[in-house]
Amino acid sequence: YKGGGTSSYHPRMMLKVLFYAYLNNIYSCRKIEKALQENIHFMWLSGNSTPDFRTINDFRGKRLKEHIKSLFSAIVLLLQESGYVSLDVQYIDGTKVESASNRYTFVWRGSVEKNKVKLESKIQSILSEVDKHIEQDKQERTPDCLPDMDSCGLREKVSALNKRLSGMNNAEQKQIKKLQEEYLPRLAKYESQLEKLGDRNSFSKTDEDATFMRMKEDHMKNGQLKPAYNIQIATENQFITNLGIYRRAGDTGTLISFLKDFRETYHRQSSIVVADAGYGSEQNYEFMENAGIEAFVKYNYFHKEQKRAWKKDAFAIQNLYYNQERDYYVCPMGQHMEYKGQKKSKSDLGYVSILKRYQAQNCEGCPLKSQCHKSKANRIIEVNYNLNRYKQKARE
Repeated sequence: YKGGGTSSYHPRMMLKVLFYAYLNNIYSCRKIEKALQENIHFMWLSGNSTPDFRTINDFRGKRLKEHIKSLFSAIVLLLQESGYVSLDVQYIDGTKVESASNRYTFVWRGSVEKNKVKLESKIQSILSEVDKHIEQDKQERTPDCLPDMDSCGLREKVSALNKRLSGMNNAEQKQIKKLQEEYLPRLAKYESQLEKLGDRNSFSKTDEDATFMRMKEDHMKNGQLKPAYNIQIATENQFITNLGIYRRAGDTGTLISFLKDFRETYHRQSSIVVADAGYGSEQNYEFMENAGIEAFVKYNYFHKEQKRAWKKDAFAIQNLYYNQERDYYVCPMGQHMEYKGQKKSKSDLGYVSILKRYQAQNCEGCPLKSQCHKSKANRIIEVNYNLNRYKQKARE
């Protein structure tokens, strides 16, 4: 704290008061101020100090904000020293918390990209039309298409055209004015929105960090998307050991970042991770294997595979006979499905999977074709052996 003015309140006292208030479900600064004046427990913790609600709010919102993570980890390490947690295991789960912003303030990536393309087409049309009436060298002439022109490039182009306004007719001058006053701000707005979106598909105008997500609690039963955050929590022995706030709706894409954050916080990694099927992806399994983490993590369809109908589905890939020595599958009609090569598949997170492709020799006239597949050509199956290996470990 800077010197001068009235005596400051000690941050340790302020922190004790806040912690005790939160333990008693008191979050309002005004209610904490009142408790300091009336509640004997608060009086004892504060040493009869009585900071007002503005001081409490300033401490919590400005001074404490940068130190929350270190304070949290210090408490967890204290629990470890006391034997309550070992930090050797993480039970991870996520929940979505709705943002305070209005649910109708959405901005969608698809809409922004579509409108931007339309606007760029209009800009290109105007520039091409204006250039036809301006005498220039070939090097100065505007190209037929402007795929790389952004708002900065357009601003420079409009500035150059403004210098030639004296030689233009009224219609051309109106077009330049329209570019400058209407199209240029709109293009800059779309670029700004795409920058805010990042790798997301949506955000809220009044809370730009919030992403529109499908909530578990849907009171209207209409599947409405709401601005929210994906909160990831790791626990051990019913104590929270790590916490992360993410803008990505799916849990799958948060796990690696969450585990890295745990390592950075405690300078070590847990030896065991337990999580539900929402985290079971090839990329996550591979990361945990390389980090020496024993993963008790299910995958999509884990529970579905246990059902009788799934196990008896003769046409499902996992139920087809596979000859490992000669590397071919056998369809329900006894036809060999020979190896045809590999295929790379890239996830939305940028992870590349290797799939092996197998194709039947002749499906024409097969009496089981309608049950087997809908393609007009011979059936092709794609198998991810690396993911299957991780799935087998998860089953065990």
